[in-house]
Amino acid sequence: MTRSTDLIHHAYQPPAEFEAPQVGVFKASTVIFPNVAAMRTREWMDKSAYTYGLHGTPTTFTLEERLATLEGGTHCLLTPSGLAAIAHVDFALLKTGDEVLIPDNAYVPNKSLAEGELARFGITHQVYDPLDVNDLAARITERTRLVWLEAAGSVTMEFPDLIALVKLCKSRGVLCALDNTWGAGLAFNAFDLTPEQGELGVDLTIHALTKYPSGGGDVLMGSIVTRSDALARVLKLSHMRLGTGVGANDAEMVLRSLASMPLRYQAQDTAARGLATWCLSQAAFSQVLHPALSASPGHRHWQQLCVTPQNPQGLAAGIFSVVMDARFPAHQVDAFCDSLQLFKIGYSWGGPMSLVMPYNMASSRKRSTGHLQRGRVVRFCIGLEDVSDLQRDILQALNKAGLPS
Repeated sequence: MTRSTDLIHHAYQPPAEFEAPQVGVFKASTVIFPNVAAMRTREWMDKSAYTYGLHGTPTTFTLEERLATLEGGTHCLLTPSGLAAIAHVDFALLKTGDEVLIPDNAYVPNKSLAEGELARFGITHQVYDPLDVNDLAARITERTRLVWLEAAGSVTMEFPDLIALVKLCKSRGVLCALDNTWGAGLAFNAFDLTPEQGELGVDLTIHALTKYPSGGGDVLMGSIVTRSDALARVLKLSHMRLGTGVGANDAEMVLRSLASMPLRYQAQDTAARGLATWCLSQAAFSQVLHPALSASPGHRHWQQLCVTPQNPQGLAAGIFSVVMDARFPAHQVDAFCDSLQLFKIGYSWGGPMSLVMPYNMASSRKRSTGHLQRGRVVRFCIGLEDVSDLQRDILQALNKAGLPS
């Protein structure tokens, strides 16, 4: 053979007995079959073989299996983002004429998807009050096929009675899906909410791996996890037809960070909880929203799920929000955010850098928000900086914006 052909069809194969702490990065579109019979009989859906790069490699299969274990499920699919995971669940499980119910405090793009693409496909939606089980019960009809859950709620951190909501869905024969990004598979087991009373759990979870599993603020990825073989088959076939895959290098980065996630989650929880407690004493903040604080909406439900004999302090994500007193206008709240130096203005969370974002909840909520004080909401996402430095940063920003401390 010529040298150019030799470069492609070289006879050398490295020895197989290689093991290291990190999983190898396998990149492929084409997967080579040893013969036609293998090509015709290989099965990728049970992860017993490889057929095409989009359907899985050793790298992505390993990440999927570890994530399924993390969240307490048995099947996992990777998607290009957390929002892509939400969209995939909707597109795989809903059809024209169906209805989906979404909590009012859900991740806003979830609701936007329902208002846009789902509506164009003839799929309707309703928004329910996540703190009122009876409100959800009243909205479930014969057309309801899917109920989305979120714990804690996006931005305002309400923690719903997840056990009661799941029980209601089960009693009505309606699938329920949890956005488990906040809990990250660590704060509670979404598939086994009441272990002492027998198995009760959600049908599936989605997880924005962009957040804690990545940990660096530099990867976009999502996952879907379930315990149901039947649901997994529907989701996998839809995944195949839609052609949504993830890059091997991104999968490698999440795998590298996954082992340290419990340590980072705990550290950021401790820092956020300490800072949130301190914020209670600041006059500019009329309300501090963090599930572990006794006055925060849904605190009792957080305790029920997240406080255990093994972890008497409970676990919570490193996020909390404050309501700025209503007497302060929007431009002054914005000036406070602009004046922060360590907190950077940006979306997402779970990375090493602390972030801040102001919100006008009136533009994103349809149900009553009577449990919230009047005023603009500011969300803090705590990174890995020293808490005392973050306190000083908030104090100097309050002073610079002319706000009381």
